[in-house]
Amino acid sequence: MSHVSELIASDIGAYLKSHEHKSLLRFITCGSVDDGKSTLIGRLLYESKMLFEDQLAALEADSRKMGTQGEQLDFALLVDGLAAEREQGITIDVAYRFFSTDRRKFIVADTPGHEQYTRNMVTGASTADVAVLMVDARKGILTQTRRHSYLVSLIGIRKVVVAINKMDLVDYSEKVFRSLCEEYAAFASHLGFDAITYIPMSAFKGDNITGPSENTPWYRGTTLMGYLETVPVDEEHLQKAPFRLPVQWVNRPNLDFRGFAGTISSGIVKAGDAVRVLPSGRTSTIARIVTADGDMERAVAGQSVTVTLADEVDCSRGDVIACSDAPPECADQFETTIVWMHDEPMLPGRTYLMKRGNRTVNVQVTDIKYQVDVNSMEHLASRELTLNTIGVCNISVDQQIPFDAYRENRDTGGYILVDRLSNHTVGAGMLHFALRRSKNIHLQPMEVEKASRSAIKGQKSCVLWFTGLSGAGKSSIANALEKRLLTMGRHTYLLDGDNIRHGINKDLGFTTADRVENIRRVGEIGRLMVDAGLIVLTAFISPFRAEREMARSLLAAGEFIEIFVDTPIEVAERRDPKGLYKKARRGELTNFTGISSPYEAPETPEIRIDTTALTVEQASEAIIAHLKQFGILVNDK
Repeated sequence: MSHVSELIASDIGAYLKSHEHKSLLRFITCGSVDDGKSTLIGRLLYESKMLFEDQLAALEADSRKMGTQGEQLDFALLVDGLAAEREQGITIDVAYRFFSTDRRKFIVADTPGHEQYTRNMVTGASTADVAVLMVDARKGILTQTRRHSYLVSLIGIRKVVVAINKMDLVDYSEKVFRSLCEEYAAFASHLGFDAITYIPMSAFKGDNITGPSENTPWYRGTTLMGYLETVPVDEEHLQKAPFRLPVQWVNRPNLDFRGFAGTISSGIVKAGDAVRVLPSGRTSTIARIVTADGDMERAVAGQSVTVTLADEVDCSRGDVIACSDAPPECADQFETTIVWMHDEPMLPGRTYLMKRGNRTVNVQVTDIKYQVDVNSMEHLASRELTLNTIGVCNISVDQQIPFDAYRENRDTGGYILVDRLSNHTVGAGMLHFALRRSKNIHLQPMEVEKASRSAIKGQKSCVLWFTGLSGAGKSSIANALEKRLLTMGRHTYLLDGDNIRHGINKDLGFTTADRVENIRRVGEIGRLMVDAGLIVLTAFISPFRAEREMARSLLAAGEFIEIFVDTPIEVAERRDPKGLYKKARRGELTNFTGISSPYEAPETPEIRIDTTALTVEQASEAIIAHLKQFGILVNDK
């Protein structure tokens, strides 16, 4: 290696080493549309000399192309990389940028300001230590300013900078600045922030960004960069918290080694520490802490490690290894705050997937306690959550899960909600506490099991779920089938939609939320009847795939048989035995399936009945043949 090469390598090594020991601050910029978030980040990158010459040249060219006045650079172009963003002049996605100064390293998330993309803002805030909330000095405190402030407080960020931007457009008025500070302080007084710092600035002109501005002689506070470089990063908080290691992977390269890998979310662990594996509750001690660089005696929050246990304890992906003297609670019902992020509303009773770290479970919202008005913080009654709304709800999951309150541990207290059919992320949530009933109610073991109840009846219990449009023939076929099964000596029960609404579901209407709850209740009743050993027939429109899948998920494999009574709507409307289509066409019935409310036809039903080709009796016999083929009718009587 030449002398020059050695010097270059030495300089690079020294540069990297200088960065290695700097603290890292993660922060987010948020606020309403066109408040100057992207411009601010672009200027921070420019002022910290984090741009290459070709990037600077491209910025100068793009600024001229976009028509920036004079020689002023348009720093927003450094961040708004998407073509759609440049065309519209807004930020759509979350853009993460890294920069560094002599004192600290930074990762900043530039989040979208438009209300439509509030969900992206939540993503950016989830890992941030500080929020820089941008306020346009001309527009003042807007609805989106309040919404983002409330979300920031929910996510757990306790340090906030209120950057009163575009002061150059209000002649650097101290009166405007003080007025906005007072207005924001009154609004945020109950949000629980530890500290709020107010800075008057112009991201476009550079006032109070890296150095004090001569245009604001009345301001004696810190610059934005001065604040970011010196604000304490509470790294010690997570280390002081109880030890938590969510298991990401069971490492079993050979029969002599079995380790549990993951990133420590809080606390400190040492070899020999007593630990508890949740949710099983089994205890052991840490035998080794293994890393790629060899064994460690001690590991702290944020480190990725593999630990081995002194005992053969059942532990798998999604479990939590915790200190034995302060383990997390385990429960299956919680109070939680949910931020809804999807165009389709969240409906109580519908089953979603809850992803918490490395564990995925089924979850239902059992009750929306209230929705939060982000302007007044008023609690509003609500039966559903729509896009960008925030609600406090009770939820129920299908198994016990270990958790901490979100305010104590983001990793073990936060989660996302995923639609079971589309796999889209539809919501984000923060757990508050376990409901008392989740601790006081336990499953009672039964000595007589479903298999015994079914065997004595000479049949395999199941649900025959008839679905189709009103007038398709569901009830007629189900009635004929039950009579046929009765002549064969089978034990059955028919749950019909109209009959159910005269009894247990008479409190429900026909809104989307009520339809979901209607099917949820029927699914639970069907599950109990299957457990009793019966062949259960259900005749419901059940228009939504999600609820039919929910009913299926309550049963074991092979116990849910979906029967699609496939009838074109024009045929069903001609039959119209109850006169409902005529009322719907006249506007007398709202939310009528097929007319003003959708019907989601089954994609892969076990049985499809074409009522334009088969009579009721033929359809019944065809289903009998299928049931024999599926092994439901295990012997002839």
